[in-house]
Amino acid sequence: MNSANLDQSNQQKWSELLTQAVTQPGLMLKAYSAFHGYSLGNQLAALVQCQLHGIEPGPLDTYKGWLKKGRHVKKGEKALWLCMPLTRKRTDKETGEDELYIASFAWKPRWFVLAQTDGEPVPMPETPAWDRDRALAALGIELIPFTHTNGNVQGYAQQSKVAVSPLAELPHKTLFHEMAHVILGHTAESDISDSEQTPRSLREVEAEAVALLVCESLGLSCAEYCRGYIQNWLDGEVIPEKSAQKIFGAADRILKAGSQVPAA
Repeated sequence: MNSANLDQSNQQKWSELLTQAVTQPGLMLKAYSAFHGYSLGNQLAALVQCQLHGIEPGPLDTYKGWLKKGRHVKKGEKALWLCMPLTRKRTDKETGEDELYIASFAWKPRWFVLAQTDGEPVPMPETPAWDRDRALAALGIELIPFTHTNGNVQGYAQQSKVAVSPLAELPHKTLFHEMAHVILGHTAESDISDSEQTPRSLREVEAEAVALLVCESLGLSCAEYCRGYIQNWLDGEVIPEKSAQKIFGAADRILKAGSQVPAA
């Protein structure tokens, strides 16, 4: 992906970023370690741009943000493009009060990493710890005992409940996969018509891709297993752009729900 294209339509951007995350081992861990304060998609976008331009990844801020921290952007440095929400104002029909809402998203070149600046030293942010129970509670997902009689089943999801087999080869990966089914709305699709349901193959690809992004961000093993699983269910097809956006969003929710910033 060429960073020069980041000011154009993002119609293919998320799917391209996801392809890189799926095919390049360790990429998500580097992105999460350097830019965990931002959304998962923006973390990866920032890292890819740093790699393209030979910039050392690190703390990220806007031009004005760095000035407030006693640093200035070096002459000739080009800003990184990130995807940001565009808000609009509307009036609540019931209360009559004005409120802000996200109307759309757009790519803007406003951010610079520490290596692109000079000035006062700044503390390096610590990567937050991740806790399973904290994430489940925040997302409203219940972990229930595994009762399936098929020994080949690693786990399953039912409505807002998930279960992981005590014999699961990679229990953390299986948990993220089943949590993804809930967050992506797959478990609720039994209540809608067949014509509206996401094909099973795509549901499995979406859930496993979420598991891969979360595992790699947290430095947990599973990558090779996930990649083989995804390719098997894709069967030569490509992940649609809409699905790629959903995958990044679901993985981001799981990571943020379980994260706790270290005490100062």
